[in-house]
Amino acid sequence: MQSQPPPALLKTRLSAMMFLQYAAWGAWLPFLWSFLSGYREMEPEQIGNMFAAGAVGAIIGPFVAGQVADRYFATERFLAISHLIGAVLIWQLATIDSYNGFLIFSLLYGMVYAPTLSLTNSLAFHHLEDKDRDFGKVRLWGTFGWIAVGLAMGQWLAYQHTPAAGSEATIALAQVAGKADAFRLSAIISAVMGVFCWSLPHTPPSPASESNAAFDACGEAMKQPLLALFLLAIPVSCIHQFYFVHTEAFLGSLQVSAPEWSKTLFGVGGGGLMTVGQMAEVLVLAAIPFLAKKYSRKTFLAVGLLAYGLRMALFAYAGVLPMPLMTTLLLGIALHGLCFGCFIFVAFMVVDENTSDSVRASAQNLFNLVIVGIGVIVGSKLAAGVADWATSESGVLDFTRLFSVPMWASVLVFFLLLVIYPSGRREVA
Repeated sequence: MQSQPPPALLKTRLSAMMFLQYAAWGAWLPFLWSFLSGYREMEPEQIGNMFAAGAVGAIIGPFVAGQVADRYFATERFLAISHLIGAVLIWQLATIDSYNGFLIFSLLYGMVYAPTLSLTNSLAFHHLEDKDRDFGKVRLWGTFGWIAVGLAMGQWLAYQHTPAAGSEATIALAQVAGKADAFRLSAIISAVMGVFCWSLPHTPPSPASESNAAFDACGEAMKQPLLALFLLAIPVSCIHQFYFVHTEAFLGSLQVSAPEWSKTLFGVGGGGLMTVGQMAEVLVLAAIPFLAKKYSRKTFLAVGLLAYGLRMALFAYAGVLPMPLMTTLLLGIALHGLCFGCFIFVAFMVVDENTSDSVRASAQNLFNLVIVGIGVIVGSKLAAGVADWATSESGVLDFTRLFSVPMWASVLVFFLLLVIYPSGRREVA
């Protein structure tokens, strides 16, 4: 039997796992819409299909990855193999220029990568003794990973793909073409992650049952508070997807006239500026362990939903509100910390607290199905459709119309939370 590593070393290894896991994702996701629209010249509907294809893996995950990790195969080995295969697949996306080819490889990569998101959570939950105290500290290193690659890509585009001279159109085209390097960076990080996973603490499958873990997890998800959480997570994940589909292009269009200091700090392309949201996320995740025993899970979820609505309102009316444009944008981006930390992060904690040990990985994958699977697919299609609706006949996208849709949706989901989610200081695991 493999001995448990000392607590400090265990947390270091789990933190490194989270850093690499989210750096591989954050390297390319914020740039996908602008890269495909501005360089590959794809239509909004086609780009929506790319986001949707990448989410298919989250739907397959609970019935394949969760079952394998819960019943047959050590989680750390499954993660290692998945990331090594993913590195090969995503490297190809830098050079594939056909719609069908990009769609196929996006689908394959999503099937490999998406299940690893929840499996890293379940592995960490399995080994941490005090989840309230330690999981937030470990998970925030995933946010550090996202920040690191976002800033790196912003600076890379500024210094390697920004011509010293030329028209604005020429410079913009060079920058958007350089976003192909985001896929190459992701592939390198994924390969490192694949090798690193072999050093993670052993997380064996459960010998407790021969039943299908995914279906057992579905049964547990039909009980409160998980039933309400899963129902709420569907519209929330659609709202969440609006942010990742449109924000980078939105910020990039405004950063042309932004103060020079913003370009110096965050680079160009909008992706670097988006890391302000992850910086705020670090503060929120660091605070949650101190607040988790004081406030109910419902309170956290409610704060997250209010933050979603306020963020979209700030984006929708940027330039109209009585505050400087850059201040409005930075405040809106920073609210991502509350959106993610108080809803998505706390939701994973709720799933862990309310499922049994023998189906925990499958339950995490099942929730991943909702937020990274169904939510991304539906949210991407909605984001593309709303973009079409908000675009004028002359081809100008009205961001006020665009962001007002998820703004009002956030308000509706907030009231739904108040009605259907059970109250109480702490749910019973």
